[in-house]
Amino acid sequence: MFGKKKKRECNQLTMEERVDHTPFFSYPRPQLKRDSYLCLNGQWEDGALVPFPLGSVLSGVDGETPSRYAYHRHFEIPEGFIRDKVLLHFMAVDCETAVYVDGKKIGEHTGGYLPFSFDVTEFGAGTHTLQVEVKDDTNCAYPYGKQTLKPGGMWYTPVAGIWGSVWIESVPKDYIRKVTFTPTLTAVQIEITGGTGSYRMQVFDRQDPQEGSCIIDRTYEDKSFTLEIPEPKCWSPEEPNLYGVKITSGEDVITSYFALREISMKENGGYRRICLNGKPYFFHGVLDQGYFPEGIFLPNNEEGYEKDILKMKELGINTLRKHIKVEPECFYEACDRLGMIVFQDMVNNGKYSFFKDTALPTVFHGRIDDRGRHKNKKIRQIFLDHAKETIGLLYNHPCICYYTIFNEGWGQFDSDRVYAMVKEWDQTRIIDSTSGWFKQNQSDVESIHCYFKPIRPVTSDKPIVVSEMGGYSVRIPDHYFNKTDNYGYKTFENTNDLTCAIIRLYEEEVIPYIAKGLCGSIYTQLSDVEDETNGFYTYDRRVCKVDKEKMKALSHKLVIGA
Repeated sequence: MFGKKKKRECNQLTMEERVDHTPFFSYPRPQLKRDSYLCLNGQWEDGALVPFPLGSVLSGVDGETPSRYAYHRHFEIPEGFIRDKVLLHFMAVDCETAVYVDGKKIGEHTGGYLPFSFDVTEFGAGTHTLQVEVKDDTNCAYPYGKQTLKPGGMWYTPVAGIWGSVWIESVPKDYIRKVTFTPTLTAVQIEITGGTGSYRMQVFDRQDPQEGSCIIDRTYEDKSFTLEIPEPKCWSPEEPNLYGVKITSGEDVITSYFALREISMKENGGYRRICLNGKPYFFHGVLDQGYFPEGIFLPNNEEGYEKDILKMKELGINTLRKHIKVEPECFYEACDRLGMIVFQDMVNNGKYSFFKDTALPTVFHGRIDDRGRHKNKKIRQIFLDHAKETIGLLYNHPCICYYTIFNEGWGQFDSDRVYAMVKEWDQTRIIDSTSGWFKQNQSDVESIHCYFKPIRPVTSDKPIVVSEMGGYSVRIPDHYFNKTDNYGYKTFENTNDLTCAIIRLYEEEVIPYIAKGLCGSIYTQLSDVEDETNGFYTYDRRVCKVDKEKMKALSHKLVIGA
């Protein structure tokens, strides 16, 4: 069994705030939608409320998180639903999963953050039983992020089981399996996997084809082609323009969307800069760990993601560093639609050592060769497979502008070689090989963590990003998680002192550095998380701990060339 969680001190939410009748009912794959959709979320017969992870209040299986669990429910495939194939989808299950339909094992999956599916066509229309057996020992061979058996400080409560939507769709024999969008500022290259080989492409000037006007309507016989967009409008946090797409191939019809957006690196004022749509851009960001008091890995509903994004935009933030976690796609869709850049971390695996990964780099500033670190071939391959699949999953989302491979040495190995692999998988984003320390040779950026010393300019031929800083703490009565323990990097008595300290950090250490090559900064963090009370908001998101007007005014000063 997992270790006991510390007592929650955050105010409990009202029932209306907790869940809708069927939680996370929205179509779970916004980049490839069909009209064929049966949602299996909700109360299952074993007592669990899907998709909230085991161990969370909202799951109904609260307290000690079971390392073994069996989900059960009946479901019905209606007459007329089946085209040619029926697919059963799981958007995320932590961590080792075996799935049975009508007592027959249909497949297995390992890994806790990415979607998988099985063909269940053979079972036909009618009522069926579904059993999902999960095992999670927080095995460090698989990506685990911030989960630990002994939560405290910067390590958090573990979860297990289903934490992404479970759903069924039916597709024709020749169905579209994947669509890839690679944009420029005026056009988009489209590659299609599957389908009949003939594709009617309809492009609309709004994300939702039903709300927009059709600006392109053509048929292509190739699986790869480029569309020039008339009167192109680019995507940015300030103007998050999206184009809707409808693709018809034989009997299959899907909708999707894309944006015209480019990330590049150019010389500007004697420094290498990260550019958004051809112009130097300052990435004013916060660390976003995606933890919530009652759902742990999930907010109470999809709108929880939107609320976090809008709260940060209200403070002038334009970037979220999605830290050591891959979210459901509804999070990234909300960032696309609302205009929020995402710096996406890969999820770490491998054992963590406080001495080797934290204490050593803190006191020893020399270079440490990482080719011999974390030598286990299986664990290395699991990380690489997960990273490649993560990039494939998120490739079409315009909000994704930057990938972090390794953070503070956690699971780090042979990062120069891994950088080359990641760059091959996605040449359109910025790659941060080693965020924090254990820097090697290959990385698109100079990535710095600075908590305990003043931020000082460094000399580099690469764009410079302070990828973690701040972490200032204020504990708000009746809005903290842990009654006894508190974690942060500098503590203040009240929210006024906190705001003044944060403004001073930016005005004295960040803004002067912009003229010397700094391209972005990531403040720790969006909200308090369990023991950590260093967020702009409390863990329950009810109290903003900084002055909104002052933070918004500050953001206008964080401009390259201002």
